[in-house]
Amino acid sequence: MLDKERCQEILAEILKYSDADETELIVGGGANQLTRFANNVIHQNVAEEGYVLSVRTVYGSRTARATTNKFDPESLRRVVAESASLARQQQPDPELLPMPGPQEYPRVERSVEATAAVSAPVRAEAVRKAVQIAEKNGQTAAGTFSTGTGVQAILNSRGLAAYYRGTHAEFSVTMMASTSSGWAKKTSPDVREIDAEALAARASEIASLSRDPRELPAGKYTTILEPAAVLDLVGFMFFDFSGQAVRDQRSFLTGRLGQKLFGDNITITDDACHPLQFGPPFDGEGVPRKVVTLVENGVVKGLTYSRQTAKAMGTEPTGHGFPLPNEWGEAPSNIVFSGGRHTVPEMIASTERGILVTRLWYIREVDPYKKILTGMTRDGTFYIEDGKIRYGARNFRFNESLLDLLSCAEMVGPVERASGEEAPPMVVPPLKVASFHFTEVTKF
Repeated sequence: MLDKERCQEILAEILKYSDADETELIVGGGANQLTRFANNVIHQNVAEEGYVLSVRTVYGSRTARATTNKFDPESLRRVVAESASLARQQQPDPELLPMPGPQEYPRVERSVEATAAVSAPVRAEAVRKAVQIAEKNGQTAAGTFSTGTGVQAILNSRGLAAYYRGTHAEFSVTMMASTSSGWAKKTSPDVREIDAEALAARASEIASLSRDPRELPAGKYTTILEPAAVLDLVGFMFFDFSGQAVRDQRSFLTGRLGQKLFGDNITITDDACHPLQFGPPFDGEGVPRKVVTLVENGVVKGLTYSRQTAKAMGTEPTGHGFPLPNEWGEAPSNIVFSGGRHTVPEMIASTERGILVTRLWYIREVDPYKKILTGMTRDGTFYIEDGKIRYGARNFRFNESLLDLLSCAEMVGPVERASGEEAPPMVVPPLKVASFHFTEVTKF
């Protein structure tokens, strides 16, 4: 595993080969292991360790980056030469700023030895327990169990040295019955927080409860969205909370900062140090990440800014920039919703007639400025009547605006670190919304 001292040695080697005005080194990678299973059998077990190194050079106001996955002296010399050659051929960037110097970062503890030490037999034992549950209930199990340790480091010739090491573990399981399916997933830096057996039992229960699903008419329903469904919907709007996106007028927030776009019960921050979050406390330039209030009681309060965007827009950087050069500028990456007190069972009990959605998939953006999305439900869609789940429902296609969705949340539940398929993990709650537009029924 690359440690901070080894990264410093690589930078020293690179600086020997560089005649640039400024030189930056970014190193990323780690050791990852994966166990994959399907049809109640493990069919893949892989492990790898690898790192990618990129060098950015600056000549005046020209800059470029070159990348390699080889760390021997000749490869380091070559990648510096390639970066320099590319930089000299670029058009000058009048907004390019000098690289930042040394920084101080908040301390985050996201490297857990228990996770780093997980072996293939340990993952296999977790899968065995999941398969036992599937076989007991006449189902078949499929999914993955992955663990690993990642490293991210940013160093430059002005003395900046940012280093982060974190572990990650993820268990995802789908239970298939003859006419239905169920799903559960959890992600954490600490593998001890992942109860694979409980997740498998939950997925199996969903598959059993949704068997022989009935077709319901399309239309607008009161809908309860589990955290994974909330995650995969709201993940489509956060690239818009970027100063550069607003500046380019490609954000739905253009001209709307300070306006009330969502309900009173919607407050969203970006907080890299939140205990349920992942990742480093610095951005792609090594700038410390600040806590940013994006939405407060429904009002759009703030955006994220890289150093370059902040200078152009006359404000302060928030530590959310992507590695330079790039066209995107910045975006929040540690989303945290404020939670409520209503549990999903309480939401169900309060619903006269509605739909419960476990998760969504195949989500696409229909209108980027109105934030209208389309997609489908899967792995557990239920009809609720008189405060109880009555039966499984055929899956729906939906068309829904995020602005409308987050304006009609009748109940908000406690937050959790949710994992889905369309967006990276975020800290989100379940939601009960007054209206969700299901446009057609699928055939499964």
